[in-house]
Amino acid sequence: MKFITISRQLGSNGAIIAQALSEKLGYKFHDTASIDNVAREMGFLDSVAGSDERTPSFFKRFFSHKAAINQARLNSVIYELAKHGNGVFLGRGGHILLKSFSCALHVRVIASRPKRVANLLERGFTEQTALRAIEESDRERAGFISYAFGKDWDDPGLYDVLLNMDKLSIPLAVDTITGIARSEEITSCSLDSMETLAKMALSARAEAAIEEAGLSYAPSLSVTVSVAEMGNVRLEGTVGDEISKVRAGEVVQAVSGVQAVDNRIRVRPADRHA
Repeated sequence: MKFITISRQLGSNGAIIAQALSEKLGYKFHDTASIDNVAREMGFLDSVAGSDERTPSFFKRFFSHKAAINQARLNSVIYELAKHGNGVFLGRGGHILLKSFSCALHVRVIASRPKRVANLLERGFTEQTALRAIEESDRERAGFISYAFGKDWDDPGLYDVLLNMDKLSIPLAVDTITGIARSEEITSCSLDSMETLAKMALSARAEAAIEEAGLSYAPSLSVTVSVAEMGNVRLEGTVGDEISKVRAGEVVQAVSGVQAVDNRIRVRPADRHA
């Protein structure tokens, strides 16, 4: 079982390469439509659609919990998809979320601006609209990676392979990635890796529930989530009153996949004279 993540610049033909790669390898293709379908099944469609490789607005980042909730739910969907087997992930920060797995190959697809414009012209763009779309896409995708993960989208260290499509054909790019993916260096996921993915998916769902309940955004609130064994969630940190502690346990217990909650949250009333 292996994963391939494709990060691409608009106009580089990265999406076409990703789909062709999934067909050649017989892997599931996880693009926006696939991710949205699973998010719909999990009841997260609005949240995931609101985190579509775009930087959250200033209001959402600083005056609302919505952006953090959306991101936690998107993370849970990516992990949920990954645990089901071989897949090609297009965008959405998959190269960062799955970075620690030796069974994952992370590919970056780029091209020069003239090449990108030429590719978009073939898709019906005018030169002016192509340049505008490229600038907006680069800004939004870089902003999304920076906000969601604190990483630089252009950092080559985030990727195993970087393909510049100025001189490469799409079939050659697909064959190149296929050869690397099938090599001995990219190992298959172990059962431990699959269990880790399941735990990460559950942890992300629990974190989203805590965020949505407003239990992590006040000076006296600091709740953390961990999953040591599948189905068993541990809550730690501090809250200002017993009601908040009980509430945290209740909202996490209601999360799909949670069997038991070990509530170790400490109650520390806020100092009214501070």
